[in-house]
Amino acid sequence: MKKLGLIIILMVSLVMPSQAKDLNVAYIDMQYILKNLPSYESANEQLTLISKRWQKEIDAAKQEARILATNYQTEQIFLSDEMKRKREEEIVAKENEALELQRKYFGPEGELFKKREALIKPIQDEIYAAIQDIANEKFLDIVKDRSSDPSLLYMSSKLDLSDKVLQKLGAR
Repeated sequence: MKKLGLIIILMVSLVMPSQAKDLNVAYIDMQYILKNLPSYESANEQLTLISKRWQKEIDAAKQEARILATNYQTEQIFLSDEMKRKREEEIVAKENEALELQRKYFGPEGELFKKREALIKPIQDEIYAAIQDIANEKFLDIVKDRSSDPSLLYMSSKLDLSDKVLQKLGAR
């Protein structure tokens, strides 16, 4: 059984290189493309402004909780048990409010994720459509992103389609 598996692996490895020689490959640099797209820069600025505004709101809620806790600490000896319990509940409620805001805005399915999806996904779709069009025009089998390929040590500039993609998108 082991020999059969070894034979199959050997046969596949012998066939693969010959097929790989026939592949037409080109590269793009997604970071370079995004950096040179005004629509992407604009979307990123919007996301930054929104996230800063939301972070200020969260920080304000946390600050209110800290103030409530500090006031409680200084006034605790003068409060009845009922008042202590009420103040502790207020502090916990304010801390929970801050946590809920953080989850609402920055959680995995939060508002920032949704906003990023709404602003960035159409740009990405446009880029991928441009890449696909160019790949079809040039009869390319594979287009790789050099900015996300750590194993890429060298690439001829004639294989780089980044400027062609930007041109197709009207950015150059």
